Amino acid sequence: MQPLTREDVIKAVSGADDLTIASIIGTGATIDELAEAQAWLANDEPMINDLRPLAQGRVRELVDILSELEEDDDEVGPAEPDSASATG
Repeated sequence: MQPLTREDVIKAVSGADDLTIASIIGTGATIDELAEAQAWLANDEPMINDLRPLAQGRVRELVDILSELEEDDDEVGPAEPDSASATG
């Protein structure tokens, strides 16, 4: 299989910035490995219950990158109305 392209990553990972896209491509992973990493993030307990081995290699790298992306999304909260409309 061929390594991921920028277009592959943009389609698969919504909201990814250029640095994250480059990091994902830099792993040398394939689209199947990216899909497996996303499955681990979405369903880690069922995958463990199916006795699948924990993510390793490039899939593990992708899980780490995608986890950081999710954490960044969680940290961005709604803007406070008072601070956005305050005049000074």
